[in-house]
Amino acid sequence: MSPDRRTFLAGALATGGMALSGMGRAAAQGAAGPLIFDAMGEMRLEYDGDLIKQIKASGLNAITVTLTDPKVSGQRATDEAIDAVLAHDQHIKAHPEWFLKATRVDDIERARAAGQIAVFYLYQNSVQFQKDLDLVDMFYSLGVRSSQITYNYQNWAGAGCKEKRDGGLSRFGGELVEKMNETGMLIDLSHSGMTTMADTIAVSKSPVCISHTGIMSVFENERNTTDENLRAVAENGGFVGVCQIRPFLTHGREGALEDYFRHIDQAVKVAGVEHVAIGSDRDHRVITMTDEYLAELKAEEGENFNPDEWPLFIDELNGPSRMEVILAGLEKRGYAQADIEKIMGGNVLRVYRDVVG
Repeated sequence: MSPDRRTFLAGALATGGMALSGMGRAAAQGAAGPLIFDAMGEMRLEYDGDLIKQIKASGLNAITVTLTDPKVSGQRATDEAIDAVLAHDQHIKAHPEWFLKATRVDDIERARAAGQIAVFYLYQNSVQFQKDLDLVDMFYSLGVRSSQITYNYQNWAGAGCKEKRDGGLSRFGGELVEKMNETGMLIDLSHSGMTTMADTIAVSKSPVCISHTGIMSVFENERNTTDENLRAVAENGGFVGVCQIRPFLTHGREGALEDYFRHIDQAVKVAGVEHVAIGSDRDHRVITMTDEYLAELKAEEGENFNPDEWPLFIDELNGPSRMEVILAGLEKRGYAQADIEKIMGGNVLRVYRDVVG
C-alpha cells in the first residue's frame, strides 16, 4: 500500500467519510426545476471547464459515476478501488465550482443550490470487497454508496451476464447482500446474470437497482434484462435505468433514438413509471470516430472491445446535451409532466433516499 493511500485511509476512517462541498431549458429553472439524475454515467477526470458548463446547462443535477476498472480482482482490485476514490476526491476538492461529492440525498439539494453537480460513487463489481465483509464498511466510510454484485463473469458473489452458466447468488453473495443492506449501500444488478439477479432481488430486504441496462423483450442482448426481472425489481421497490449503449438497444444506427425510447416505453409498461430511470453509461464528450479514439477505446475496453459494435453512441445523444434531448423526447411521446420528472430523476432520488438516506 502506497504512503498516499495509507494517509488517505487514516484520515477518511477517522472522520467517518470524505463528503466534500464546494444554459439549457432544464438548467434555466435552477434548483426549483425538475431533478435530473443520471443513475450511472461518466464524469471523466479529464473533462475541461467548457464541457462541464455544457453538462450543467443540459440540466444535469446529480450523477452516479463508476470508479476504477471492474475487470481486475484480488488485492489489486481493492487497492485500485481505494486509489480511484482518492483521485476523484482530489478532483472534486479542486473544483468546488463544478462538483459536490454526495454521500446522502440532502447533498443533491445542497449542490443544486450552489450550482454544482452532485456526484455519487459506484463500483461496477464487488471484487474490491474480496471475501471480507469488513471492506464494505471501509468503502462506505470512504463515501462509496453503491456497488454492483457482479460484472460480466463469475466472482465470489455470483455470475455475470457473460458467464456460460449462471448458478445464481452464492452463499457469500447472500452474506454480501445482507451486509450491504445493513450498511446502507445500494445494490446494483447491472451486468448480472438473470438467475443471480433474481436471487439477489429475492434476498435483499432493501430496494435494489439495475442502473444501466436495455430491455430484453425489445432487443435480445446478453447485457439486457428480462421482463420477469424488471417486474421483480419494481416489486422490490427499486428502479431500472435504461442505458444509451447503442449495440445493447438496436442493430442499426439510423433510427436508434426511436429504438432507445422503445426500451423506455417497455420498461414503463412492465415495471411501472415509478420504477424507470435514465442510466446513460455514456461519455459526455462529442465523440468522433477517429483512429486515435478507437485506440483509446481498445485500451480501455480490453476483451470487451468489439469493433463491429462501434460507434456505441446514439447520434442524437452523442454529447453533453443528451438529457435535454431525452426530456423533449418523453414529452413528444405524450408522457405526463409528473411521469417525466420521475423518469428523469425522481425515481432514482426515491430509491437513494430509501437505501442511502
